[in-house]
Amino acid sequence: MTVVGLLSVELHLPGVHSLKDKRMVLRGLKDRLKKFNVGVAETEYQDLWQRAMLGVVAISTQNTAVEQALAAVVDEIERVEPGLITRTQLEFLT
Repeated sequence: MTVVGLLSVELHLPGVHSLKDKRMVLRGLKDRLKKFNVGVAETEYQDLWQRAMLGVVAISTQNTAVEQALAAVVDEIERVEPGLITRTQLEFLT
């Protein structure tokens, strides 16, 4: 059975002063997350400077593999940009 995990990550970007700055920060994050073999997209707050929502998707045949991949994504964001995450939500789509 295929397991799809959807991780929603809400971010607060206090050092950003324009949409251009925001895109640069998010592009850097998305590029770093490629190594986890997940899909990443900005899903909400596209018109706000200091707020972003990323949708991260992982697919596997096991729940544990999806959980581990998405947990690694959260850890990487915290490692690279500490304190940006304000909320996360994990959903499994089967």
